[in-house]
Amino acid sequence: MTVLTPLEIDGAATLLARLARVIDTHTDGPGDFATAIDGLTFFRREAPASPTICMVEPSIVLVAQGAKQLWLGGQAYLYDTSRFLITSLELPADSEVVMASAKAPCVGLTLKLDLRIVTDLISQGNYLPRRDRASGASIGIGDATPTILRPFDRLLSLLDEPEAISTLAPLIQREIHYRVLTSDQAPKLHQIASVGGQGYRIAKAIDWLKLNYALPLRVEELATHVQMSMPTFNQHFRQLTAMSPLQYQKWLRLTQARRLMLNEHLDVSRAAFKVGYESPSQFSREYNRLFGIPPKRDIAALRGMHEQSEKK
Repeated sequence: MTVLTPLEIDGAATLLARLARVIDTHTDGPGDFATAIDGLTFFRREAPASPTICMVEPSIVLVAQGAKQLWLGGQAYLYDTSRFLITSLELPADSEVVMASAKAPCVGLTLKLDLRIVTDLISQGNYLPRRDRASGASIGIGDATPTILRPFDRLLSLLDEPEAISTLAPLIQREIHYRVLTSDQAPKLHQIASVGGQGYRIAKAIDWLKLNYALPLRVEELATHVQMSMPTFNQHFRQLTAMSPLQYQKWLRLTQARRLMLNEHLDVSRAAFKVGYESPSQFSREYNRLFGIPPKRDIAALRGMHEQSEKK
């Protein structure tokens, strides 16, 4: 981990305090909040919370106050005011709030990564990735240095200057991508952005799964589709996502079914068939295994929570 000088520590603390104030201004309670800047969202949590299932997009996540933890494949990734989270693939994971209270909420931001910018920067410059000591997973923890924090500070300041967002935000976002490419987290981006590389091919396989999750999955055909042998495909898919292709498809099906039942009021059987299950009973078993509660009870509980939040 990078050792910061006292001046850099002071600089980081000042920048984080400023980020926290901006985020606090734009969040009126616990939840996730879109902003006027494309790809930038804020989050606010006012109490610790046990891990909950979520889909993490390729993104950078900064915590300006408090602490969170992401669980993937049994491994915990703690990120707080000194460390940011980066993910280079769309991953099912479990998100946990470690440090938060009503007086000192956990607040932060998520900025979606644009792999087109990463590819463009790599093609224009000599960004040789440092040797990655990690296992090759597409998730990592980096140091939240002033060099990383400064462009975020400038990006958030644009919220007070909305007429400048369309012109200046893309430039600042490009700088943020550049800073990550010159940080110790560069290998995470190189492995996905390098056309023809194994990470790039796994990303293409994930894109296919997201579009075709309701179809029967033949892993051999998917491996052929992304021009990989079966052993290599399975090895790298599991290395990057901490699950098999079939497990990934199952996760997509179950979370989509949950959305259909909650938002479109489909019953259990119709939701199961809609996402590709042939047996509602098998669907219910696997849903219970993933979410820890049968589908009917889960949807009823989620609707109850939504109604309570609307009354506040």
